[in-house]
Parts: sequence; structure tokens; C-alpha cells
Amino acid sequence: MKNTKKKNEIYPSKLEQNRGYALLETIFYILLFAILSIAVIDALMTMTKSFKETAIESDLMQGGNIMERMTREIRQANGISAIGATDLKLNTKDNAGAAKTVEFLLAGSDIQFLENNAITGNLNSSNISVTNLSFAQINTVKGASVKITLSVKSNNDPVARNENFYDTIVLRGDYQ
Repeated sequence: MKNTKKKNEIYPSKLEQNRGYALLETIFYILLFAILSIAVIDALMTMTKSFKETAIESDLMQGGNIMERMTREIRQANGISAIGATDLKLNTKDNAGAAKTVEFLLAGSDIQFLENNAITGNLNSSNISVTNLSFAQINTVKGASVKITLSVKSNNDPVARNENFYDTIVLRGDYQ
């Protein structure tokens, strides 16, 4: 008996042999692309979340800048003109030696800075709100001090965290 099968039936062509491999390769590349895409998207989401958190922390640390500005003005003051729970008015001098007043006033959620009863602007930016500001005068035999309590929150923070700042400043201008 002779083998009557054709040569193509016994030995399939290379094209027919590679059909199964092409499908497996395509599925493998699609899965590889999907896994890499998920990893990139996750990294981008983590980076965005980290950037937002850094921006909120930066907003909250502006309270330190506000406290530093008030501290500088209080140290240079010659005396306290008026003090209230959320208002401090100081007697001081400008660079030329002329008398002037400096005032810190909580108006809503902003700390206004006034020189000679004229508003020069807010000490805080629009990104933060002042939730608490209080002044207390401390008198001693040698001079006067002011105790400040300041609380701020970021307007961009969904958790609404507060950052608190405290300081007691001696009026050095009182000693001159």
C-alpha cells in the first residue's frame, strides 16, 4: 500500500503552524500593556495625591510667616496703644523716626494689617483662613509682652486640619 496522503496533509506549512502562536503572542502583549498602564496610572495618582498634600502643608505653614511678621512688629514697638481679644494696636516709629501706629485685626477669616489706621492688606493669602487669633498683654516691672495664639486652616483641605501657632513677644522698643 502506498501512502495516498498528500505531502501538505502530513507536513503542515509554516503558516499553519504559527497561527496558534500569533494569537498567544497578541494576548501576551495586550496583558503586558494593561499591566504597565495600570502601574503608570497608579504612579500618576500617587504623585497627584502627594502634590495636593504638599500644597496643603505649604498653606498651613503660612501661619508661621504671619506669626513672624507680627513678632517683628511687636518687638520693634514702643508700646501698646490698644489690645483686644482679636485686635492689637501698637505705637512704633517708621524708618525716619516719625511716630506711627501698627495694627493687627481679625476681620472674618483674614488678618488685616493697618498702618496709621489705613489698611495695607491681609497678612494671610486667600488659600488659608484664620480660625482663631487672640492677643493677651503681659505686664512686668521691666516692660510689656504680648502673648499670641493663632490657628489657621487651608481652604483646599477636605479634612479641614488646623495648624496652631503660639508665641510670647517682649516689646524691645519699650526698653529704648
